[in-house]
Amino acid sequence: MDNKTQDTDRLDPVTFEVLKNSFITSVDQMAEQMLRTCYSFVIYNRDFSNALHDAEGNSVAQGNQDIAVHVGTLHFTCKDVIRVFSGEMLPGDVYAINDPYAGGTHFSDVRLVRPIFDDDDLIGFSQSNGHWSDLGGSVPGSFDVSARDMFREAVRITPVRLFRAGEFCHDVANMIAQNTRDPASIIGDIHSQAGATAVAEREIQRLVRKYGKDQVLQGMREVQDYVETAVRNRIAALPDGEWETVDYIDRDPAKGEGMIPIRIRMTIKGDRITYDFEGSHPTISSIYNSAPGATFSAVVAGMKTFFPDLPLNSGFYRMIDIKAPKNSVVSAAWPVAVTGFLMPFEKIMNAIFEMWSQIMPDKAIACAFNLEYLLAGGRDLRSPEKPIFMFYEWLPGGWGGRNGKDGSDVTTACFGTGLMSQPNEGNERVNPTRTVEFQILRDSAGPGKWRGGAGVQKTSILLDSEDAVMSYICDRERAVVWGIEGGLPSMPHGLSIRRSSEKEAKWLGSVFSDYPVHTGDEFARPTAGGGGYGDPLERDPQAVCDDVASDYVSLERAAKDYGVVLKELDADLCEFEVDLPATEKLRGEIRANRKQWARMPAEEVAMLYRKGEIDSLDAVRRYATILDWETGELLEKTTAQFRESFERRTVSHWT
Repeated sequence: MDNKTQDTDRLDPVTFEVLKNSFITSVDQMAEQMLRTCYSFVIYNRDFSNALHDAEGNSVAQGNQDIAVHVGTLHFTCKDVIRVFSGEMLPGDVYAINDPYAGGTHFSDVRLVRPIFDDDDLIGFSQSNGHWSDLGGSVPGSFDVSARDMFREAVRITPVRLFRAGEFCHDVANMIAQNTRDPASIIGDIHSQAGATAVAEREIQRLVRKYGKDQVLQGMREVQDYVETAVRNRIAALPDGEWETVDYIDRDPAKGEGMIPIRIRMTIKGDRITYDFEGSHPTISSIYNSAPGATFSAVVAGMKTFFPDLPLNSGFYRMIDIKAPKNSVVSAAWPVAVTGFLMPFEKIMNAIFEMWSQIMPDKAIACAFNLEYLLAGGRDLRSPEKPIFMFYEWLPGGWGGRNGKDGSDVTTACFGTGLMSQPNEGNERVNPTRTVEFQILRDSAGPGKWRGGAGVQKTSILLDSEDAVMSYICDRERAVVWGIEGGLPSMPHGLSIRRSSEKEAKWLGSVFSDYPVHTGDEFARPTAGGGGYGDPLERDPQAVCDDVASDYVSLERAAKDYGVVLKELDADLCEFEVDLPATEKLRGEIRANRKQWARMPAEEVAMLYRKGEIDSLDAVRRYATILDWETGELLEKTTAQFRESFERRTVSHWT
């Protein structure tokens, strides 16, 4: 259906602007309602999004802090609710859906949809999406990386009524909640999200009383047309052409080593843009698959980053075409496991960053760190009244270096920039954990003329608990965060654990589930920084000196990665001085040897690592080699893939 209207029917500019901003404000008010009424700590830390839709389910407005991962999926789930309940909807109805195969993300993202009426006329919908910290399945938190299908993941909610004409459907809600590990919080969050949808309903009905139904409906159409026209004009002003790249998921757990490619070809022709995923890997035997709705959202979120001034609604989607091979890692179908969709999601986003960086070099940005989830659950011996705890945490990290500017330090992931960094005190209050270390991680930023942003290191101890298990959902342990235009990678992701009865920590890596943990166990994990932009040997030596003084970079890595030699004037006062003659000499030596280092036989690199002569940063940044970071075993196929990427993004730009 063509939503465009004749110029003679259009709103006057003042009314248009008032309605456009009122629609967005109504969604922002939904967020404020959720923050004040939600039960779960996860939603309180802004793992939620809201939207306003027209009567056909098209998105009219998103909120200003809605997280990127949801923005391109909410219209799909609204349309699925319409498909099921069309002709049966009543004022006061609220429906629930979490179905990834109907355009959602993963089962934990539960959406509540409310039809908005003016008298008997359906004029739109409000939708509230919140991440529920547990939705059943085989492990606490509902993230079992070994799951191959949805039956081990969580409860799948196809469209269902939770409120009928304003009356709460206790039986349906309780059936859903009792299939989770925290039913009380689930019921509380249902009421919170339903209340949020009522806020938007109230605001839209207020606008109808003030401006009239026809004007409001016209405004809903025009805000979508406005965004469509703006994006079409900007695309049409760009040269036609094709760009392509590839990024990787670390592995398929059932098939040994070797990274999983996600290939994208982007084509601009006239005022349309196509993203073709031909050549991407088939679905894998893990939860790291993406259903079509999530893939669409990743494309939108990645592209929208380069159009930051425009509001986001369905008008943005009208000129985008996506081609994804069936049964691929970016187009999974029921019942393939998809809870870990965020791993392909962020690869798609960063690949799109890379391609658009070539089109808009003034906005170029290297790869950002990968979001990670740590989940633990068991019996909390501190709280007899609420014995089951659900610890669900993510950490900030670094974004990629930019053209003319360093990357953002300690920032929430591109997957969800609206997320908050969870406060330690809140987590310690609701879970039997204690934080013993949480700081910016030295040397985590990918070196470059413009370095990536820095990541963090966090270490925690499990307190009084029983029957606790832990899962870690992450990636980029092998497909390490990459630099562009000659920039260097960041560092491998992964988690280490030290048992209370042991002195040494054990590296568990980035992918495991249902791992038993006990009182007194200490677990530590870093988050990577962003990739570097530009040749690190071209970075201003004084900027490197300042980074060392600020503890972003160590003296050792200043020399190895940047070729900068510093004199330590006063360690206590963090005063250093650049030794320019020594720096010029060292940079010359690095320039003369670095291509040879990057192509050194990989088994020789592995031997140096096993002997303790080099560390993981040397292996990744200097020798472009990926190992089992616990044993030092060479990952031959993975290294070959990583080296191809390193040559293309980094070595080929060195002069």
